Amino acid sequence: MTAQASPNAAQGQTATGATTGMTILSPPVQPAVTLLSAPIELAGNWGRMVPTSADKVVELMRRSCLDGVRLVSDRQPTRLRVDEHPAGSPAVWLHADGSATAWVIVDIGERAWSQLAYQFGHELGHVLANSWQPHAKPGGPCQWLEESMVEAFSLFGLGRLAKNWKRDPPFPGDNAYGDAIADYRRKIEEDYGRLARDQGGLDDMAAWFARHRAKIEAGDGLNAFARAASLKFLAEYERTPSCVEALGALNRWPMRTRVSIADYLRQWQASCAELGTATILPQFLKAGLHLG
Repeated sequence: MTAQASPNAAQGQTATGATTGMTILSPPVQPAVTLLSAPIELAGNWGRMVPTSADKVVELMRRSCLDGVRLVSDRQPTRLRVDEHPAGSPAVWLHADGSATAWVIVDIGERAWSQLAYQFGHELGHVLANSWQPHAKPGGPCQWLEESMVEAFSLFGLGRLAKNWKRDPPFPGDNAYGDAIADYRRKIEEDYGRLARDQGGLDDMAAWFARHRAKIEAGDGLNAFARAASLKFLAEYERTPSCVEALGALNRWPMRTRVSIADYLRQWQASCAELGTATILPQFLKAGLHLG
């Protein structure tokens, strides 16, 4: 809950009682911590990387992903922990320690900044989608949807990061690396485009879903179908950036992704209405899959 200031007392001011002569010092107004402002801490084995270098990349990617995005969730962490592991898949660690820390695991090469930004962006998308608390264990049949949407979120952020890096790099004189980030994203998009063609194309998303539904819903994690579909969401994010805010309304119901797709969309739209956020994204998906 966000504390609200008294209309008679601003931050750092005092209010004097008219009848008692008593002086009341108003406490400083502390704005609520959000996913964009929560402190970031690094943990794990970062090898021989210069101290603070990874911090700068992670922070710039966070801003690239979230600047201008209205953060609507009532379940935002107060701290982000980015843990570098020498092996294994990137993930959000669903730890049950009672803290409000979202714990992200990455596995990157030495100073592989594009890779770090990409992996962190995907896991940040899960955090944005309220999948960071202990009860947020993934499951079908709709996990593919969350994976697809947060993958698109990471690619969306990479596009912005490439431009931000060229304009104002985190390391002096390193503007040209923005082109490397753009190339990294482009290669991922090309790979996903090939997957989409192998699956018969996604121009008609409803037909694609009908053809492959059993495999799509049985898949685990960021499967080939979720990767292909992420390009549809990426195009929507870039066409209407404000639609990204609806990710913050995901998974606020007890069964989360463990419901039918029709029920998932109904609950998502209800969650959007409760939080007062735009329903552009769920409506886009509903229309694309012909779920009337």
